[in-house]
Amino acid sequence: MANEGPLRDLRVIEVASFVAVPAAGGMLADLGAQVTKVEVPAGELYRKGRPRFMGIDSDFPESPAFQMDNRGKRSMTLDLTKPKARAALLRVLERADVMLTNLLPERRRKYGLDHETLLARFPRLVMGAISGYGLGGPREDEPAFDYTAYWARGGLMDLMRDAGVPPSMQRPGVGDHAAASNLVCGVLAALRERDRTGRGTYVDVSLRNTALHILGNDAAIALATGHSPPRHDRKRPTNALWNSYPVGGDVDQDERWLLLCMIEPDRYWDLFCRAIGRSELVADERFANGWTRAQHAAELVVELEATFAKKPLEEWEKILNEARLIWAPVKRIHEVAQDPSAREHGYFHRVTHGEAGEFETVSPPIRIEGHDLKRPAAAASLGAHTREVLAEAGLSPEEIDEIA
Repeated sequence: MANEGPLRDLRVIEVASFVAVPAAGGMLADLGAQVTKVEVPAGELYRKGRPRFMGIDSDFPESPAFQMDNRGKRSMTLDLTKPKARAALLRVLERADVMLTNLLPERRRKYGLDHETLLARFPRLVMGAISGYGLGGPREDEPAFDYTAYWARGGLMDLMRDAGVPPSMQRPGVGDHAAASNLVCGVLAALRERDRTGRGTYVDVSLRNTALHILGNDAAIALATGHSPPRHDRKRPTNALWNSYPVGGDVDQDERWLLLCMIEPDRYWDLFCRAIGRSELVADERFANGWTRAQHAAELVVELEATFAKKPLEEWEKILNEARLIWAPVKRIHEVAQDPSAREHGYFHRVTHGEAGEFETVSPPIRIEGHDLKRPAAAASLGAHTREVLAEAGLSPEEIDEIA
């Protein structure tokens, strides 16, 4: 399944489940690495997340999210609670450049898969891991999802809500994919160092540290001042031109929204008022400049809400685009999937799976000139390459029969 991408000579072994580390392995596979995924014999839960289990009216027979994060990999199954399976994995690692895992440190040590042990045995190996809170410290062995370590303990869940609104359940996999990008970056840097020194190393990424980096603007303020930045209040924004507004439409449809993002309000104020047909607001002393508009924010929001409620989103799109204002419609994800500009930029491509047939998935988030990273291979069937990988590692047919 290896493609001709820039990492085509790289061998990666992934001992991981769910999202973050598999997403990192998927990115390396997109870049051309030969990635072999090691799963428990029954298959991981992420593999089994059919759309209908989420209440979606669909007969799609696979997990679309699992397919995205595991496309282009080989699949093998090993029961690592058994000594012979662990010994077989070590044989496989003899030929590997990189090992990725999300096993908790305690379990790594139990199985002899901690980085100290592996790097002593395989000095050129680069080992990368993602956990909730990182290696060392009181929480190193605490189980975590991005919901807990990234969203809740990382500060995003509290700040990413308007004033007076309870925290919302966030969307799955968001922090995981951010952490995956960090791990790929760290692994590539470690490989570059190995080119110089001949020695591998350990790369550690945590979901909480990733959250702090993603939330960097606010985290920097908290570190410098000792205070949390104020939450946004869309009814009383500091800048009414950096705010969301509901728009008009069919009363039988769900409410639609647009987002204004004119961070320099005085620069755009006159143009904005003329564009939306409210030129009289320019002469209103309450809204004469950015300071007075902030003082009368609640009144201005009432005025703008009444104006935006008079036209549907499609009409506002034409008006605001023609005025070259900085704004965006708040799109639903199924609309983004059909957006002509997203398709023109190649954000999606088709893959082929034996049972699911052809279907679309999200393309790699980077482009490299001269390399086609949009590979057609979907995720492999569970354990499809177990015997092949073990044979490559030098195990005899009899040894493979005891394990596979």
